[in-house]
Amino acid sequence: MSAINKPRTMIVNGRPVPIEGEKTLLDLIRKAGFDVPTLCHHSQLSTFGACRMCIVEDKKGGIIASCSTPPKAGMEIKTNTPRIREYRKMILELMLADHNRDCITCEKRRDCELLNQAQRFGVDTVRFETYSMDGTKDMSSPAIIRHPDKCILCGDCIRVCDEIQNVGAMDFVNRGSNMEVMPAFDMPIAETNCVNCGQCSAVCPTAAITIRSNLPELWEMLNDDNIIVQAQIAPAVRVALGDDFNFPYGTNVMGKIVAALRKLGFDEVYDTATSADLTVIEEAAEFVERLNSGEKLPLFTSCCPAWVKYAENKHPELMDNISSCKSPMEMFGSVLKEKAKKDAAGKKNNKIVKNIAIMPCTAKKYEIQREDLKMNGEQVVDLSITTHELATLIIESGLNFKDLQPEAVDMPFGIASGAGVIFGVTGGVTEAVIRNVVNPENRSELDEIAFTGVRGLEGVKEVKLPFGEERVLSIAIVNGLRNAENLIKAIQSGEAYYDFVEVMACQGGCIAGAGQPFVIGRARPERSEGMYNADKMSNVRTSQANPVTEALYNDLLSGDNAHRLLHYK
Repeated sequence: MSAINKPRTMIVNGRPVPIEGEKTLLDLIRKAGFDVPTLCHHSQLSTFGACRMCIVEDKKGGIIASCSTPPKAGMEIKTNTPRIREYRKMILELMLADHNRDCITCEKRRDCELLNQAQRFGVDTVRFETYSMDGTKDMSSPAIIRHPDKCILCGDCIRVCDEIQNVGAMDFVNRGSNMEVMPAFDMPIAETNCVNCGQCSAVCPTAAITIRSNLPELWEMLNDDNIIVQAQIAPAVRVALGDDFNFPYGTNVMGKIVAALRKLGFDEVYDTATSADLTVIEEAAEFVERLNSGEKLPLFTSCCPAWVKYAENKHPELMDNISSCKSPMEMFGSVLKEKAKKDAAGKKNNKIVKNIAIMPCTAKKYEIQREDLKMNGEQVVDLSITTHELATLIIESGLNFKDLQPEAVDMPFGIASGAGVIFGVTGGVTEAVIRNVVNPENRSELDEIAFTGVRGLEGVKEVKLPFGEERVLSIAIVNGLRNAENLIKAIQSGEAYYDFVEVMACQGGCIAGAGQPFVIGRARPERSEGMYNADKMSNVRTSQANPVTEALYNDLLSGDNAHRLLHYK
């Protein structure tokens, strides 16, 4: 091989490794099969280099941060020298000295990265004086809880909130040993511009930011004989819960979830994809109406509560452009409450009905409390728990999830279309609405819609779609609120025009919601594939073909009930 064609290589732990476009030593080392520890590194965030756990040693004895150093041909490094191991152990001890070490009772003890690293490097004592800690928690938010005593100053929460979500609810304050992470003026997080997306809790390697748990209230309901406990399961939950029980990424465990909920004491179990069909029908009708009138375009979707909150905070001028449709969760809650009211009037039962939503999203905990979504002053969804909380519920109960035999959801709401299922992935809402507007007659036409560009995990996608004899619809699909902000600026400046815009706050959509088992990046393609596979296996592929929705419109949603129950304005 000539010198010109010889690949550039470097030596990692005595073995040559080709440099093939890796931007950092960390990427190259991991390609070589060595797991270098990190606490502040995420591939989707900017390099920060705060924790120094990723340090490696070069052949001259120099200590290098692998997360911020580009690879160079001829470089020789070692990742596990006695010196490096001692440094990492000391770094962990210093972090633990300034850390509340209540690991036995910590809510993140099952997946705390700091604890995992301490165990990996055999940290069994902390030689340094423990800093004073007051144990104060910020519990103002319905979605997350801040525990500053457990912060290791990695900056992950700050970067995801700013770089991905364009919110910037928190930042570093003070300097040196007095440095902290907090909202401006140490305000309660609920009083800031936080949109409750929870992505800060997803990237936090400790329990400095955690998801608020509603399991104590749920256990009380399940053990009260005077309460009928209903569950609705969001589409994205089925392809993520399995991660917590060692299923391959993206495995659809919907049938096992239903079986588990029944064994846990839930009286009725439904699929939120059913009400997603209602959302599709209502939103498609609203879209066509606006197209015909030419007013209030583009139509922005309203399914994501973090996006709606973001728009309220930063773009109140867009509120008339956001669909008046409730989210599928809220639509189902309204329908179930209306049915309970009708049953009570018919003397079918006199028990209290509680609706529990199992969601991939932390912002749903905020959404259920919104005043504009209440009916007669009462919440239509009583509790919203996350996928991760469901896993905890199953583990606490002692159920062997893997051994459960799959079961079907309950009637009379036991049918959902594939269009409703794909709501959980970015582009899914758009594809479902297109199916409704175009009304495909056969499978080949459905496949054509799938290949228009609606699918894929890119941050921004654009679709052109013929509509009628002369018109071409311009559609944008965006995930991540910074991407949404850039799109809004392009629309308002006249650089871009769209008829319809789908927005999801979390990258990849609900499949990567903060309430899901967290595996940054790797699990999203598998979860997306799991959603589309569920769509393929569905007997009903379009929302308007779902017999359940037809029955609802002829009964509970007849007359003006459809608008009253399914829209918030």
